[in-house]
Amino acid sequence: MADPRTGALLLNLGTPDSPSVSDVRRYLREFLNDPRVIDIPALGRWLLLNLIILPFRPKQSAAAYAKIWTPEGSPLMVHSRALTDAVGRELGPDWVVELAMRYGQPSIASALERLREANVSQLVVLPLFPQYSEAATGSALAKFAEEMQRIDYAAPFETISAFYDAPGFTRSVASAAEEVLREFSADFVLFSYHGLPERHVTASDPSGAHCLASDDCCASVPEANPDCYRAQCFATTRAVAKLLDLGPERHATAFQSRLGRTPWIRPFTDHILVELAERGIRRLAVICPSFTADCLETLEEIGIRAAEQWRELCDGELKLIPAVNARPDWAHEVAEALRFARS
Repeated sequence: MADPRTGALLLNLGTPDSPSVSDVRRYLREFLNDPRVIDIPALGRWLLLNLIILPFRPKQSAAAYAKIWTPEGSPLMVHSRALTDAVGRELGPDWVVELAMRYGQPSIASALERLREANVSQLVVLPLFPQYSEAATGSALAKFAEEMQRIDYAAPFETISAFYDAPGFTRSVASAAEEVLREFSADFVLFSYHGLPERHVTASDPSGAHCLASDDCCASVPEANPDCYRAQCFATTRAVAKLLDLGPERHATAFQSRLGRTPWIRPFTDHILVELAERGIRRLAVICPSFTADCLETLEEIGIRAAEQWRELCDGELKLIPAVNARPDWAHEVAEALRFARS
């Protein structure tokens, strides 16, 4: 007989076990070998990974991870575990809340085994990626389905696949920003999102005629492609900027973390920094709303490298606004979303 409790599975991307080169290499091998991440034929992906990326990138990435690693471990893991605990407290004894990572530990397989052992009556699955992409949300949900089938786990489940403009999420992002902006008088606020190859965006467009076909294609989330990652990012910006009362002259949207020579969605964060410096902006705040937990891409790429670039460009100050992490308001909103999905 099933336990009347409901299981909640929070999914995040993952992190190496340590900032050592060997652990980073192991993590990158799993991550970049995912065909939804590097979406090229298997042989080409193997050659790219084993002959170009893995011989060199793990050492560079390990050095970057070492700059942000805490005594408690990876920031992404620390914040994700804290959120899981906080959501569990919010939901109370009628729920069993587990955390899993798409890559690395705790694995989706191990989390599902724990939920099956708890004999919960149903599951709600929440990938912690606000905007939908095949490389993140799609991959995490596909792995979840694969593991459910592998262990022959038949519990009914609901999924929450995107929350880019959900009021609870955008309010939490805005609240985190307000706390910083009260102390840091910013001339400008830049919304910086994880980038994607252009082909990922166009591949998600069933019409084949809308995405990236015009300069204003992301002015709204299109009916032609409601899963457009880029359009969802701009929608997040619009919602949060409205809450912060930021006019169009005081904010912009850009995309970071591009890799390789293939075309990636624009505008690029590092290029926008140059343009803002040339405009005379000196005090810059950066929000990264495609990340619900601070991680390498926020703390090192923006908080360290982009801040250094900014100082070199204009001798100004760049302030990174923290992700929603395990904020009480965000934990409450996650719990409410899980309750709603169950009902």
